[in-house]
Amino acid sequence: MNKLSVGKVQVYTGNGKGKTTAALGLVLRAAGARMRVYFGQFMKTGNTSEARALREFLSGAVTMEQYGSGEELSGPDRERDTACARAGYEKARAALGSGEYDLVVLDEILVAEHLGLLVVEDLLRLMDERPERTELVFTGRWAAEAVCQRADLVTEMGEIKHYFHAGVPARTGIEM
Repeated sequence: MNKLSVGKVQVYTGNGKGKTTAALGLVLRAAGARMRVYFGQFMKTGNTSEARALREFLSGAVTMEQYGSGEELSGPDRERDTACARAGYEKARAALGSGEYDLVVLDEILVAEHLGLLVVEDLLRLMDERPERTELVFTGRWAAEAVCQRADLVTEMGEIKHYFHAGVPARTGIEM
């Protein structure tokens, strides 16, 4: 049974760091309120720090799935990557429609749409099919205008300065 009297649609987008981190903060808050959470990651695989934390520390409150090859940006294979995104979309859609979750976070779904692995109509469909008492969150760069128009909250993360440009690679526990 959902704990929210009314759910909303949130979008975290932009070129700055912090979109997934913001969504994970919301996941932590929801878990602390004893809400049931579904966290689906597009374009990611493996044992990242956030995946490990969700699985090891919040497994009773959070269902976490990854649907990606992990090579969508570095070694793209259009057929494989589209198949991963479509399969993930169907899993996410089923989770959203189940009514089992108070919060559904779809991490990097905006990037999957931007790259053409999904189409904007897929995201709009999720928004339309969202149960009234379920909060839905999309993250990723390049949010489509139609998604932003339909969302209830849109936050754009803007990069002002980032150490990546000085050659600092992604660090375990901070960026991955």
